[in-house]
Amino acid sequence: MSQSEEKETVVNNENQETATLNEEQDSSSIEEINVEKGTEEPSELELLQQQLDEETNRHLRLRADYENFKRRTHLDREAADKYKAQNLLSNLLPVLDNFERAMQVETVSEESQSLRKGLEMVYKTLVEATEREGLQVIEANDVVFDPNLHQAVMTETDDTKESGMILQELQKGYKYKDRVLRPSMVKVNE
Repeated sequence: MSQSEEKETVVNNENQETATLNEEQDSSSIEEINVEKGTEEPSELELLQQQLDEETNRHLRLRADYENFKRRTHLDREAADKYKAQNLLSNLLPVLDNFERAMQVETVSEESQSLRKGLEMVYKTLVEATEREGLQVIEANDVVFDPNLHQAVMTETDDTKESGMILQELQKGYKYKDRVLRPSMVKVNE
């Protein structure tokens, strides 16, 4: 072997040894990294698991909030539909009162009697229409006074009737479905 060949062989051997050392160092570095990662992976895994749990809880809370919103909206819509005619019927109560007062006026002439018949027909039609919508007259004759339905404006003593009985209705009261639009104004026995 010539010197140049020997040098090449030595260089090649050195390169192989260096490569082997580098491989050993790389593998030990990889092992060190794996060991380090082994200690880091659970913390990263735990961190990711914690983030997943937080996002899952957030998602569940948002879903529950959305379901509550849908339920409340549905209930509000049902209540609005159920009581949609309440304002209109409340505004019609004075009209009904005025019709009743007009029909109490005594008529003498034929012309005024025909006018009264016309008023009665309109009143009857109006009452039927309001009843179809759910308007109900509150009973106040010969019943026990109920503060939820009646408003006592006068008291009187009548020995023939029990205490707390309504003696006279002064103004009609009305209910719409389960709500009192206007309580009956009454005179109550003491």
